[in-house]
Amino acid sequence: MLVKEIMTRAVKTVTPETGLQEVASLMCLNRFSGLPVIEGEDTIIGFIAEKDVLGYLFPAVSDIMTGMSTLDFEAMESDYKKVLPLKTADLMISNVITVDPDMPILRAVSVMARNKFRRIPVAEGRKLVGIISLGDIHRALFMKSFSGS
Repeated sequence: MLVKEIMTRAVKTVTPETGLQEVASLMCLNRFSGLPVIEGEDTIIGFIAEKDVLGYLFPAVSDIMTGMSTLDFEAMESDYKKVLPLKTADLMISNVITVDPDMPILRAVSVMARNKFRRIPVAEGRKLVGIISLGDIHRALFMKSFSGS
């Protein structure tokens, strides 16, 4: 089974200028763990994930090293408001890993597992053509096992 057979073609995307309040809304309301960042005609230039947004709130390594017991994690939660005025470009990753639509799905899973991804963009060159998640792959394999093919 190939990625193109099970990928989602109608992909929710954002641009580098999209505000993080909109990004967070899309992620929370649609239960997306990440979104491709595009410009122009579906040219993928980045990816923004929940971990990128939440990672902005993490204490610096030096703060952790000097006294984990003195860190006020509850106060850090209120810092979430500081993330919302930022733009996607401020937190997105630019070195995007993608899979090819003609890739076997288990090879795509290996790319995802190696990089600890739950979803990954599908691209032909730099053109975004879809997205695939671990749930999509699991569902496809489950359905295939029931159909007997």
